[in-house]
Amino acid sequence: MIGGMTTLHLVVERLATPLGTMLVLTDDRGRLRAADWEDHEARLSRLLRQQYRHVRVVVSDAGGRSEAARAIEAYFAGHLAALDQVDVETGGTAFQRQVWAALRGIPAGRTSSYRDVATDLGRPAAVRAVGLANGANPIALVVPCHRVIGASGALTGYGGGLDRKRWLLEHEGTWTAGRPSEPPVPRRFAQDRL
Repeated sequence: MIGGMTTLHLVVERLATPLGTMLVLTDDRGRLRAADWEDHEARLSRLLRQQYRHVRVVVSDAGGRSEAARAIEAYFAGHLAALDQVDVETGGTAFQRQVWAALRGIPAGRTSSYRDVATDLGRPAAVRAVGLANGANPIALVVPCHRVIGASGALTGYGGGLDRKRWLLEHEGTWTAGRPSEPPVPRRFAQDRL
């Protein structure tokens, strides 16, 4: 504790991916705390400040590869389920953490709509709040906000850019010829992951 403020020590790794360099931040227990594209580092820093506003965050370079980084590399090599076992820890509000936990229940190869996520959380009127929580997700890819699309099946915003979102969905076999390969599926099938 420094000056009455708790300190969170994170290490950062830079991974080369088909979509550009990804920043992967883990804590001293190996839990993934944040991940985003290097060209969105300012957004990542802002999200960390918002989520850990009462904590001093100290970031240093990693000395080796974390389990989280190895899982992300495996995902890009075609082992889509590799991300499922990554241990994550987030800040944020209780509602944001509920949304992010729900997103982890959307398996690779599937998409869901904001409305479905809100309904599955028992808050069907909270579609916009789900969208805001989705946009504040600090752990791109592993907390798969890219799997959330509009109720019409249209691609909607993604912090890393729509081109990356499209590529990720194509990589997962979910998006073909400019539209979902299947309509969004309500996530109720994945409640055991929450």
